[in-house]
Amino acid sequence: MSATLPTPDADSQALETPFVLPRFRWIRKHPTLIIGALILAAIAGLSIAAPWLAQFDPQDMDPLARLLKPSTAHWFGTDALGRDVFSRAVWGGRVSLIVALSVGVLATGIGGLIGLIAGFLPRADGVVMRVMDGLMAIPGMLLAIALMALTRASLVTVIVAITIPEVPRMVRLVRSVSLTLREQLYIEAARAVGTRLPVILVRHVLPNMVAPLIVQATFVAAAAVLTEAALSFLGVGIPAQTPTWGNMMAEGRNFVAVAFHIILYPGLLLAATVLAINLMGDGLRDALDPRLARQL
Repeated sequence: MSATLPTPDADSQALETPFVLPRFRWIRKHPTLIIGALILAAIAGLSIAAPWLAQFDPQDMDPLARLLKPSTAHWFGTDALGRDVFSRAVWGGRVSLIVALSVGVLATGIGGLIGLIAGFLPRADGVVMRVMDGLMAIPGMLLAIALMALTRASLVTVIVAITIPEVPRMVRLVRSVSLTLREQLYIEAARAVGTRLPVILVRHVLPNMVAPLIVQATFVAAAAVLTEAALSFLGVGIPAQTPTWGNMMAEGRNFVAVAFHIILYPGLLLAATVLAINLMGDGLRDALDPRLARQL
């Protein structure tokens, strides 16, 4: 018998079927991830383009233009020293984004390494976790303030002071995942054939930790933005002459009654940044969850 050829109707129906890339199907099911990414991209774009968008130098003072309300000349108004609030806000976004990225990467890298050691080396587990428990017993903000008081205020010291309290949380996450993975059959099989521990960690353990580490890193980055703003607001963070959202709100708190815009716009940008990072974290958590992936 000869093979049956497809009818023209079947061909036309096949051509009319919309083509969707399988790897991007989950994006449509996680709008929070897209919304968060778009908001964060917009804020990052403003900060990166600050040299071209800012109409005034963020440090230029004009005593004759003090406490001006938003206008076409000064989009976000001016502060008590006559400095343009919009220019300072877009430049200040650079500091917050640098802190968020640096703390997220450092806390994930350092905490991940220590967590792997604690999870796969039982002899080191007890000592490492007791140290981490001691660090977690101290409030993160208090520990950051203490570290800043002992060092010279700068962007680097702020990043270090925020990273140290975040490391124990990452260590506990990685250790808990490591304790589960080390009992899996493929790990036992790798050990049985003589595979060295570093090779096991790189080939078998780390790939299974990528999803929780990425999600946790986003929440750490969001917390870092808030902590940096709080430290600057309290006067123990980035030096006051550097435009940051926390410094701007600290300088404007004495003029709330007459110039509310000084703290309004930096506060909105701060809230939008934290919201965007948290939305991305929630979206990534849902997208990278293997139980939900089977439903897509």
